Amino acid sequence: MAKFDVDRIRNVAVIAHGGAGKTSLVEAMLYDSGSIDRLGSVESGNTTTDFEPEEIERKISITSALAYLDWNNHRINLIDTPGFINFLEEAKGSMKAADSAVVIVSAIEGIRGETEKLWRYADEYGIPRVVFINKMDREAADFPGTVEALEKFFQSEAIPLQVPVGSGEAFNGIVDLLKMKAYTFTDGKPSETDIPSDVSQMVEQYRKKLVEKVAEADDALLEKYLEGGELTEEEIVKGIKEGSLARKFIPVTCGSATKNIGVQPLLDAIVLCLASPRDIANINPIKGKNPKDGSEVERTPDENQPFSAYVFKTIADPFAGKLSIFRVFSGTLKADSNILNSTSNAKERVGQIYYLMGKKQVPAQSVSAGEIGVVAKLKETNTGDTLSDDANPIVYDKVKFSEPLISYAIAPKSKGDEEKVSTGLQRILDEDPTLRFHRDEEAKEMILSGMGQVHLEVTLEKLKRKFGVEVLMKAPKVPYRETIKTRAKAQGKYKKQSGGRGQYGDCWIEIEPLPRGGGFEFVDKIVGGVIPRQYIPAVEKGIQDAMKEGIFAGYPMVDVKVTLYDGSYHSVDSSEMAFKIAGSLAIKKAVADAKPVLLEPVMKVEITTPDESLGSVIGDLNSKRGKVQGMEQQAGGTQKVTALVPMAEMLTYANQLHSLTSGRGMYTMEFSHYDEVPAHIAQKIIAEKQKKEEEK
Repeated sequence: MAKFDVDRIRNVAVIAHGGAGKTSLVEAMLYDSGSIDRLGSVESGNTTTDFEPEEIERKISITSALAYLDWNNHRINLIDTPGFINFLEEAKGSMKAADSAVVIVSAIEGIRGETEKLWRYADEYGIPRVVFINKMDREAADFPGTVEALEKFFQSEAIPLQVPVGSGEAFNGIVDLLKMKAYTFTDGKPSETDIPSDVSQMVEQYRKKLVEKVAEADDALLEKYLEGGELTEEEIVKGIKEGSLARKFIPVTCGSATKNIGVQPLLDAIVLCLASPRDIANINPIKGKNPKDGSEVERTPDENQPFSAYVFKTIADPFAGKLSIFRVFSGTLKADSNILNSTSNAKERVGQIYYLMGKKQVPAQSVSAGEIGVVAKLKETNTGDTLSDDANPIVYDKVKFSEPLISYAIAPKSKGDEEKVSTGLQRILDEDPTLRFHRDEEAKEMILSGMGQVHLEVTLEKLKRKFGVEVLMKAPKVPYRETIKTRAKAQGKYKKQSGGRGQYGDCWIEIEPLPRGGGFEFVDKIVGGVIPRQYIPAVEKGIQDAMKEGIFAGYPMVDVKVTLYDGSYHSVDSSEMAFKIAGSLAIKKAVADAKPVLLEPVMKVEITTPDESLGSVIGDLNSKRGKVQGMEQQAGGTQKVTALVPMAEMLTYANQLHSLTSGRGMYTMEFSHYDEVPAHIAQKIIAEKQKKEEEK
């Protein structure tokens, strides 16, 4: 396979909201470049980059997939990323391997919340972008309106490099504003034609905007332009390249991915406007840390530098083993070699190296700076790890993923499959760093957490397909707590006589509430030996066991101080067991007189919402018993709302916020404190708990 100089490589993430046409566009680019000989479609389920059964069934991208093509003597590595709200973190992780992005915006739907988030991720990485306005073949497609929306949402000037010829069913080509030529398309192949008169006004308007923007970037060109001189095509091309890399404006192209119109000019724009690995290293130097002393280390994208690479994705394959997909930042990795995982300081043996064309693995003898490769069966390597030359270690920063937003309890359909569930999920967790899995010992449930309900459903579908185990999913139990509001005293007396040695334990306790978060406190005030010393720990143990199981509602009791102040014993019949039971009886009686209440976990929630959805979001929070703590204006016409909301109201909030904000809202959530449940709600919770206990 031909090798390309680092200046002729383009690593491009294709990003947009779900359904904008990413996978269809990637398929058309691969077809037009000759990388594939058949044009697949999402509807038919036979595209190169949507190959997982869950993707084919749902007709959405769920994981990032790689493919490559050669165009005008350049290698373009494409990363087809998910755009559905639940899988945006997968896209974020994969963008670490990209130097640029093609952002697809629908000429019908415009800019949706997912695209805004992905744009912000691209800002974090500091990578240049080209926008492809897709679906120009659909009715109501609006090119000028979409260009205006781009400028409004992304606070940057949008500069079309092309304008459409026709729209809706009449859309059949584009006008290239650099060459000032029109092209119509048949089966993806362009034919040069005259510029139609009905688009001449739009062509003139956007051509003027393009030339002015290029001239503004260079004093000599600006002077030439202002004096009435025409800029040459070479000067315009140079200005577009420099302006795109510096992100001074957004280059805009257009077309139809499914009709394969405007795709070849987009490939030209990728080569012209987007960054090579060397370009991006000049803008954002490649820096990491020396794991031996913590000092900063810099690399350049040169094949003669020490080898270093970042593992940005892992695929758990039950047959081929673990596949580690990595981006080489410096040096060269050869097949059958030894390297260092500098994150974990573990030696790794590399066998065969591959390029990826969707699910197809294409053997490679080596991969060099700027390239993306995959290797199987690295034993100590996970997503986010750095691979490097043993003699010149470096560790790159890991991508920081958002914490999971939603949790469900899961249970195997077949009894005895708990171990299979756990083993299979651990393998899937290797490939998805946004999942969390743990066993809740209190509720005796396995808890799976992720970025949304669809995320968890897809994970369980994978678990069934890859590891042959089916599970049921249900909302997890809210960890309620019990406490008391006043002091109370009670006697716990346990006396049993049934022939032979009896049982006798007698204790008096006083209970009182502790401040929230106070836990449990036990005070021994026994004097005069009314309860022998050896039995006092048993009283405490009985009290604690009763509190752990719950006294009036079946939930653990917290924030209580218990003082043991009196009692009696029998020289023959008293035992540790008798005093343990006496302690349990005493706490149960005392709690009944101490105004017991139910507590619930309250979460601190930060929500980012568009200005126009603010009222709906706050109204919804109020309906969830939330208390808004503050609001703060953010960039891009959004507000950050901080609120305290009971956990019970937030279990499925991801889906609700998506609906309230048309997919543009985001939120984070963390535990804040426990607070009292209103009496009418507490009664329902206790009644439900008792009903479930009776059913058992």
